[in-house]
Amino acid sequence: MRVLVIEDDTTLGHALQEFLVEQGYAVDWLADGDQVLGAVAGQSYDLLLLDLNLPGLSGLDILAKLRAAGEQVPVLILTARDGVEDRVAGLDAGADDYVTKPFDLTELAARVRAFGRRRAGQAQPYIEAGPLQFDTVGREVRVNGERLSLSVREISVLEMLMARAGRVVTKRQIVNSLSAWDADFSENAVEVYVYRLRKRLEGTGAGIQTVRGFGYLLDVESAG
Repeated sequence: MRVLVIEDDTTLGHALQEFLVEQGYAVDWLADGDQVLGAVAGQSYDLLLLDLNLPGLSGLDILAKLRAAGEQVPVLILTARDGVEDRVAGLDAGADDYVTKPFDLTELAARVRAFGRRRAGQAQPYIEAGPLQFDTVGREVRVNGERLSLSVREISVLEMLMARAGRVVTKRQIVNSLSAWDADFSENAVEVYVYRLRKRLEGTGAGIQTVRGFGYLLDVESAG
């Protein structure tokens, strides 16, 4: 998937681009609303992440012009405007989804994956790894059909591991994902959440291995 991020906050725009590239997407980033229509005309995108408050054309103006021109590229609005009327205006203007700031990057990644599945014709919003099933919409993990009681942060860490089951996820990737709105989130915190997850996964047939010097790996074959 090729994603265009339209965000005028330099720190957030860079963080989003870096994070989505780590997720395996091709990502372009623009900070000026006036550049968007030309970029979309010159490049085929699978998804736009669109801030509403932009220099030049506003996000809603961009969306209206795109839809008026018959452009059907999916649009996910990212904005600090959290009123019901703002959501209605965005969706009525042609947005496909709406996320308010601050948001968790792992939730954003789940929504981007949902667009990817939609594009590929896959409707089920689940990630499966061995006995584990993660509902990306309901944000719920089940083990052999039984709901697993986890905190929001534990779910976010486990989602990253499940999405890459059998592959190493570095501490830095987890920190980058969970610290977009919490500058104090550290690698030590990651260790705590992994420790808790290991306890909750005991006896399930899934386990988290430490790959020294690299990070963690969700093992759904050899765990006892």
